[in-house]
Amino acid sequence: MTATQGWLALVILSGGSTLIAWWGGTGVLVALAILTLAWAKAQIVLNVYLGLSEAPGWSRGFALVLGLFMLGAMGLAVAAGAV
Repeated sequence: MTATQGWLALVILSGGSTLIAWWGGTGVLVALAILTLAWAKAQIVLNVYLGLSEAPGWSRGFALVLGLFMLGAMGLAVAAGAV
């Protein structure tokens, strides 16, 4: 993915987040949708702009840490919605 393609993907994903926020929905599904879009955007930034796609070991390590963090955030969102 080139920097231009990465930028376009970030714009599209940000537009998705904006539409979800503009819609004004609340609840667990909205939180999970926004967190999923943020996760995708973070992966694009790491791989395209920081060049981690050129270092597969580092890319996997960052993806693992990011994945654990996002799953934790999603778990907290689900737990908060269940209360």
